[in-house]
Amino acid sequence: MTTAARSRPAAGVQPGPVPPSGSAGGSATPFEKGVARRIAAAVVRYGAPPVLSLAVGIAAWYAVSYLILSPARRFLLPPPHTVLVESLLDPDHVGPMLDALWVTAKVCFVGFAFAALIGVSIGVLMSRGSFMERAIYPWAVVLQVIPVLAIVPLIGLWFGYGMVARTIVCVIIAIFPIIANTHFGLVSVDKSSQELFTLSKATPVQRLLMLEFPSALPSMMTGFRTASGLVVVGAIIGDMFFAKGEPGIGTLLDIYRARLQSDDLIAAIVLASVFGILVFGVFSILTAAVNRRR
Repeated sequence: MTTAARSRPAAGVQPGPVPPSGSAGGSATPFEKGVARRIAAAVVRYGAPPVLSLAVGIAAWYAVSYLILSPARRFLLPPPHTVLVESLLDPDHVGPMLDALWVTAKVCFVGFAFAALIGVSIGVLMSRGSFMERAIYPWAVVLQVIPVLAIVPLIGLWFGYGMVARTIVCVIIAIFPIIANTHFGLVSVDKSSQELFTLSKATPVQRLLMLEFPSALPSMMTGFRTASGLVVVGAIIGDMFFAKGEPGIGTLLDIYRARLQSDDLIAAIVLASVFGILVFGVFSILTAAVNRRR
């Protein structure tokens, strides 16, 4: 066989395209470069402001600790590295805080579950007619605007000073957004869809489960997201005033305040804040996912 015959491709086989010289060596394509630029721009746009504000806050913290407070009074606001080293990174200090935070978390989860169950039920009742709305809504508003600290002694007198009382405080603080958003979502269902279910002779339960709840879900998720932040506040308040039983993070906050342990106090506040942000962030992601699916 001649050299020319060996160099010809086999019948029916087309030679593959020659890759461009710019793609050799694994260099990125223009599309990949555009995606990378958009990601970098998004990171700078959404990540830079909070990082910058955090840096400014820490700088102001250092300024107050070292420039305003005298060494004898620096215990009132110890510098950030002291809080980090002597509290957050010290197992003897951070261990009890994490245990107490877990107690508070359990109260939050139970309180939120009850607030969601009761709040959705009341919202459904209010949506059944104008009479039920006028009969229930004013009391829901009263429950929202009444200072919870004013009724704390009454809650302790009736339910004791343990976990039950803490859970009740969580429910009282977190229930109103769930009621309001559930009611709003249910009464905002499309009228034509309501008429279609009426023509189909759907039962009230079928109408509620197959039409009203799916339509009201975005509004309900907004209420759940708002309540998720409030329930953490309610649990910490309950810890502070109902100290019977396992101590929560709010109980430790009160103890550290009384003992002037500022570094541990700030560390406990940081842990409680991170927990609240995580809870709120989870419900924000769930709300965004529900809205995208619609």
